[in-house]
Amino acid sequence: MTGLSTHVLDAVSGAPAVGMSVILRDVDGEQLASGTTNSDGRIPQVNTDPLAPGTYHLVFATADWFGANGIVGFFPQIDICFTIDDPNRHYHVPVLLSPYSYSTYRGS
Repeated sequence: MTGLSTHVLDAVSGAPAVGMSVILRDVDGEQLASGTTNSDGRIPQVNTDPLAPGTYHLVFATADWFGANGIVGFFPQIDICFTIDDPNRHYHVPVLLSPYSYSTYRGS
């Protein structure tokens, strides 16, 4: 399986971050794809075509999500910059989110 997926978990409630908008951009800022997290806080396939080796950004619209959920947050968006080195591999970028912090890693 190739492509890119993401998952956002609300670390305060322990629940999926449902309804968060996410945009995939290339290194020049061009939008390549977008989506919204599902009922499990996931976007199983952010893009439909394999990503060429290079640098990309996943931008999470956290201010909109915080506002829609009555949460005051510090980060209006999260921009995770990452590198694709093998277009034949699947990449997963999860986010663990709270109002004043977040963490991420290269998932599987």
